[in-house]
Amino acid sequence: MSSPDLPRPDRKPFIALVDRANRALQVDMVREMGRRGFPKAKQAHNAVFATLQWEGSRSADMATRAGMTRQSMGELVREMVALGILEMRPDPEDGRAKLVTYSELGQKVVADGFQRLRELEDRFAEEFGPEEYDIARDVLARVADVLDRWADE
Repeated sequence: MSSPDLPRPDRKPFIALVDRANRALQVDMVREMGRRGFPKAKQAHNAVFATLQWEGSRSADMATRAGMTRQSMGELVREMVALGILEMRPDPEDGRAKLVTYSELGQKVVADGFQRLRELEDRFAEEFGPEEYDIARDVLARVADVLDRWADE
């Protein structure tokens, strides 16, 4: 069976560039966590770090924010509880639900993650120059805003 003659972009699509940058950043964060003493961290755990609010969150809410199933998020949360990074306790607003929070170790992991993010920001500004890096950040933020606006039209 032959493949259809589909029109292809003449350069790498913007979405592919953003995806590659996102993956590289996530790999860097996991690699750095390993260097800082957390070798069992894996890239999938980034979805938890990105969606867990400091005061705690329900796993189902985290799954919605991450765009993944409740079951997948639940599996990640259980893995991170087993690693000692997270804790689960009854939700004070709903006794049937569980609230996911950072353990003492998890708070250190998060602090190290924020430190790495600051280091990356500084290195990117040095690499590209502060003005160019600010433009890149602004463009990425605006892309999301424009897509949201277009979705509403």
